[in-house]
Amino acid sequence: MGSRAERYREIAEVFSVHGFGFVVSALGLSGRFPFHRIPRHASGQAYSRPEHVRMALEELGPTFVKIGQILSTRPDLMPPPYVRELSRLQDQVGPIPGADVMAVLTEELGSTAVFDTLERQPLASASIGQAHAATLDGVEVVVKVLRPGVVETVNQDLDILENLAQQAARRWDFARDHDVLGLVREFAETLHHELDYLREGRNAELFAQNFADDPAVHIPVVHWETTSSRVLTLERIRGIKIYDVDALTAAGIDRSELAERATGVLCRMVFEHGVFHADPHPGNFFVEEDGTLGIIDFGMVGTIDDELKETLGDILVAIVRGDTSRAASALLRLNQSPEKVNRAALKEDAGALIERFSGHSISDLPVSALINDILRMLRRHRLHLPNDLAMLFKMLVMAEGLGRRLDPDFQLAGVLAPFTRRLVLQRYSIDALRRRLGDVVDDVRQAGEDAPRLLQSLVDLVERGGPQLTLAPEELEHQRTHSQLAGNRIVAGLLAASFIHVAGGIVATSGTGRTAALRGPVAAASAGAAGLLGGYLAFSGRRRRRR
Repeated sequence: MGSRAERYREIAEVFSVHGFGFVVSALGLSGRFPFHRIPRHASGQAYSRPEHVRMALEELGPTFVKIGQILSTRPDLMPPPYVRELSRLQDQVGPIPGADVMAVLTEELGSTAVFDTLERQPLASASIGQAHAATLDGVEVVVKVLRPGVVETVNQDLDILENLAQQAARRWDFARDHDVLGLVREFAETLHHELDYLREGRNAELFAQNFADDPAVHIPVVHWETTSSRVLTLERIRGIKIYDVDALTAAGIDRSELAERATGVLCRMVFEHGVFHADPHPGNFFVEEDGTLGIIDFGMVGTIDDELKETLGDILVAIVRGDTSRAASALLRLNQSPEKVNRAALKEDAGALIERFSGHSISDLPVSALINDILRMLRRHRLHLPNDLAMLFKMLVMAEGLGRRLDPDFQLAGVLAPFTRRLVLQRYSIDALRRRLGDVVDDVRQAGEDAPRLLQSLVDLVERGGPQLTLAPEELEHQRTHSQLAGNRIVAGLLAASFIHVAGGIVATSGTGRTAALRGPVAAASAGAAGLLGGYLAFSGRRRRRR
């Protein structure tokens, strides 16, 4: 590994040669090195700008290749031509020499003799590591070995990239507006996860637990006794790669059924387990001899929590119902960019989006087209998605592509429909309403506890001659009305929560005789009261927003 100064110079030269001298200048690198070392113009004009980006990243090695691959999963940040090109990134490194592989195994496991056999020729080689076939206690396994020195190289590169991002934020409006520093730190976290084979092993084990009740899904067993942060030993899965359509047909496998089954497994990961495979390219799926679906490579995994699921449910409901305001509000809730958003323009674009997909039900929405249109709108308004949601969108697009490779008539919406309907029903269920009202109650309680302290702080500030606040009579009247409305909403929320709690308790309690006879009417009355109060909350909230 060379010195930091040499690495800075190499980064500057590679990007300049590929036509990104303006980026080098914005990063403040052009003044660090002699100008003659940094060409002013790109060579090889036959290449497109996305191709130059890919080639530059490949030349700069493992860290930049991995960051490019991560960027290829972020269509909310990168236009489609760049996403497509970055998806083609290849590692320009040779295989790890056999002696180095043996040295790593000896350092991590104490000896290479723990394996019955170990093939010197790798099954696959990449910038981060490579995989070897082996046997362990008579069982076929795959041994993944981290490339020697890669952790140190990646750490140095990430440190340099963070420093460059800080400089860019000070010098370049684009970098500041797009929170490039935050993105670099986010990518660094993702990359560190991929450098830890213990984490990948835990991911594989989690997926195996999640599908323990499904014999049609096979997740490789982790052999922990021969696994460390630099070595991962997994059960070897054999079968037909899912993209080998001719072999699948020759084996008599129903490709249409397989398309629905494979994408259904991916949907279960998201909507039932909340943890999903974020890199479902066809090379990671096998069809075993008995038809079982084998899945490998859990280095890149995404998670989706209940709050994110609810927001996705809101977007779907808004599109199907044609509710522009709801769609715009849901998209804003997803935004992680610090930049201010033109809400009126976003609402107008959301209306155009809804118009394009009007007439579709949840079960026949063109999923990839919808996602791509949403992503274009997000890029136009400079909205940044949470990393996991961006990976989810990319995964769904890849899943639809996988399904259509197996069956040209495949529609992902048909597979998604039961999950999305359940998601929407859960979003508007009594339990969900009770939970949200419970959150309101907690917020009100916390505000009540904090109010005396905050009020005393304000009094102290005024007594010390602090900031003065002057309100005109009409402003005071507006504030009084607003406070009364807020108070009414809080009381209504508390009462609604109470009625829901009573209704739930009555329904859950078994009884006989008069108790059982009264249970239905009382529960219905309680639920009705909660509904009326909930309607008041919704009406007053809309009225307040219109003001």
